[in-house]
Amino acid sequence: QVQLVESGGGLVQAGGSLRLSCAASGRAFSTYCIGWFRQAPGKEREFVAAIRWSGGRTAYTDSVKGRFTISRESAKNTVVLQMNSLTVEDMAVYYCAAAQSLYYSGFYYQSREYPYWGQGTQVTVSS
Repeated sequence: QVQLVESGGGLVQAGGSLRLSCAASGRAFSTYCIGWFRQAPGKEREFVAAIRWSGGRTAYTDSVKGRFTISRESAKNTVVLQMNSLTVEDMAVYYCAAAQSLYYSGFYYQSREYPYWGQGTQVTVSS
């Protein structure tokens, strides 16, 4: 099985930054799409960003474009979500997810499309 471990969450003031990491293990990820999702209290789980491991193409939800950056550190099997200019609307539990795609080169945007998930890391933003 694929194991995913998120880290880097914490408390930050509005306007500040956090760097989340997703450490992956279990197999090679050249055929995988790695995504970040978040879930705030009373809200549905929401797509944030994704990256194709091979080639490094990225996708973002509109609300984080220009503020968040997803990237990979291949040697460490790690995906990073750099979050800048945080607002209280970004406060949520952030989850890393992985989906294997052998024949599809695009992105997955729905949580049901990802079979592997980390445990989540809490991001708290104070005003």
